[in-house]
Amino acid sequence: MIKVLIVDDSAVVRKILSDELSKNPAIEVVGTAIDPYVARDKIIRLKPDVITLDIEMPRMDGLTFLRKLMKHYPIPVIIVSSLAPQNSDVAMEALEIGAVDVISKPGESYTVGDLAYQLVEKIKAAAKADMNKVMSGVTKTDAAPQPRLSMTRTTEKIVAIGASTGGTEAIKSVLDRYPANGPAALIVQHMPERFTRSFATRLNDMCAIEVREAEDGDTVHSGLVLIAPGNKHMVLRRSGARYLVNVKDGPFVFHQRPSVEVLFNSVAKYAGRNAVGVILTGMGVDGAAGMKAMLDAGASTIAQDEKSCVVYGMPKAAADIGAAQHILPLGRITEKIILLAHDD
Repeated sequence: MIKVLIVDDSAVVRKILSDELSKNPAIEVVGTAIDPYVARDKIIRLKPDVITLDIEMPRMDGLTFLRKLMKHYPIPVIIVSSLAPQNSDVAMEALEIGAVDVISKPGESYTVGDLAYQLVEKIKAAAKADMNKVMSGVTKTDAAPQPRLSMTRTTEKIVAIGASTGGTEAIKSVLDRYPANGPAALIVQHMPERFTRSFATRLNDMCAIEVREAEDGDTVHSGLVLIAPGNKHMVLRRSGARYLVNVKDGPFVFHQRPSVEVLFNSVAKYAGRNAVGVILTGMGVDGAAGMKAMLDAGASTIAQDEKSCVVYGMPKAAADIGAAQHILPLGRITEKIILLAHDD
């Protein structure tokens, strides 16, 4: 049984989350808190396994509380935020501080039913998260940047990357050493809409290569990384010798939109052996079969190893079905991508 503490200043939100989470037999809502001061006392007394945390609260904001919590009592935290543009930037900062995931409050784009299922899955993943690895990633973020790998010639190889829980910091680690003229990369990170744009902006500010949120019809070329928009699927297409992406609606795949599976299957179809597939940390099986399709089409494939994953779910699923040619620690994945991109 996973013990959950809900921290939100809205009585309506606290009731919705409590009612929905209590329907799942694997979760016990042990308490709720109107603000961080009440939460602090309940954490000590109730010892929850996972906390859901609002960003905007009275007396102490969620970020300040999160910093204190990660310093003195690291515990898996899921940020539950509205889709307001300013909140997406703050949510990205929360992930950098040590939150393991982010989800949107129900509203125009996400119903209570959507929220309930996704939050349950995120709580299950968070409960399995290795907080030592989460905090290690936070420490490395503050460290001096690593030297970027050189790439003396460009390549037309397509790199497809999928990640979920713990993936924002893992993707940042991969791209931090990516060369400015590196191979084109298409990335699916399980994340709500608007948050993906803030994520792409943050990556663009810190990386040598250009990073932005994908738009329908974008051309795919070396020196560019495209992040799938939240609540949309991203697929690779080909027009003559030119690669492009379509950003589209569609059913949830493995309960995800965007889905790694959707991206990988399209890359297998249109890029074949001209691609490199990478699965990073995350819970579930999204992308495993798609990576196998890429491998069968001649692509090279990489999965993050268990030791460096915050949650060893998606990479394990890929490894279990023989989809991953190379199983590597996070710190060696960028170098391997560049080597494989040069491999003709």
